Amino acid sequence: MIIYYSGTGNSRYCAEYLGSTLDDEVVDAFKYMRSGIAPDFFSDEPWVFVSPTYCWRLPHIFEKFIRTASLRGERDAYFFLTCGSDIGNAGKYLEKLCREKDFRFKGVIPVVMPENYIAMFDVPQKEVAEKIVRIAKRPLRKGANLIHSIRAFEPMKVNLLDKIKSGPLNPIFYKLFVKAKPFYATEACIGCKKCEKSCVMNNITVKDGKPIWGDQCTHCMACICGCPKEAIEYGRKSKGKPRYQCKKFEAE
Repeated sequence: MIIYYSGTGNSRYCAEYLGSTLDDEVVDAFKYMRSGIAPDFFSDEPWVFVSPTYCWRLPHIFEKFIRTASLRGERDAYFFLTCGSDIGNAGKYLEKLCREKDFRFKGVIPVVMPENYIAMFDVPQKEVAEKIVRIAKRPLRKGANLIHSIRAFEPMKVNLLDKIKSGPLNPIFYKLFVKAKPFYATEACIGCKKCEKSCVMNNITVKDGKPIWGDQCTHCMACICGCPKEAIEYGRKSKGKPRYQCKKFEAE
């Protein structure tokens, strides 16, 4: 079973590609994470988890989902983490999570996808993004072949900087930078509530036709990148930047 979490579609695309390649069931964790209800799943195939990388680790909210979900059956677990450049030492924490869940950690593969963190970085133009997605199929195919043959992924080489980024920097980054306060809607907002529905944290409420953000946010960028009118900004950091959403995977 392939279980994924995605904010702007990168990890969904990868999960759907893997599902097509491995002929396996693909499950979106969004509704379970949003509701807080722990699901009960059974799989006689290896567990495959696909997720974005937040602050060089698995997103805290997706880690909580895996920790609380009942995942019965097969005990092999593979991970694919989408990222803009690297995943640091994320594997160390995935291995720890697997021990807690009585999984056999079979490794993690980083998959570089188009940058979507509009609150901090530049987002690529459409043509560049499409090229990055095409290239991303290579590690996905490699990983799928290894899963099919029941082989572990190659261990990742990590350096001191990787250990620092995924270690002490991760909680510091969440505390200092992952905030919802800078989000606001411009006059272009039409009150469609798409942002409210796309928020995995239930952090957005539309009142009097305008979205209001609470103090819970995971910086998935679903609201700002999914707005049909591009009416959401993140302070001054998002102004003038293209919004990014990955298209759905279509079998070739």
